[in-house]
Amino acid sequence: MDIIIKPLITERMTELGEKLNRFGFIVHKKATKPEIRAAVESLYNVKVVSVNTNLYGGKKRVRNTKSGVIDGRTSAYKKAIVTLKEGEKIDFYSNI
Repeated sequence: MDIIIKPLITERMTELGEKLNRFGFIVHKKATKPEIRAAVESLYNVKVVSVNTNLYGGKKRVRNTKSGVIDGRTSAYKKAIVTLKEGEKIDFYSNI
């Protein structure tokens, strides 16, 4: 099971990373906090202080098209916000 699906790179998460040394990731829905901590520490070679998680349910979406109304849902996901030890940093843009 791949624990970390992708990092969250939004305006808010970038600001949290700069000010509070916190970084966000979308993770597997059944991943636990110790698993997330171990995955981030091994993948980015940093020391994790704490992990906070949130589960987000999918939202219902409705579109009106020429052929009729299309109902659907956005996908549900789990978000993990990881606080790193003071002085540690994750650079998501180094491989670009």
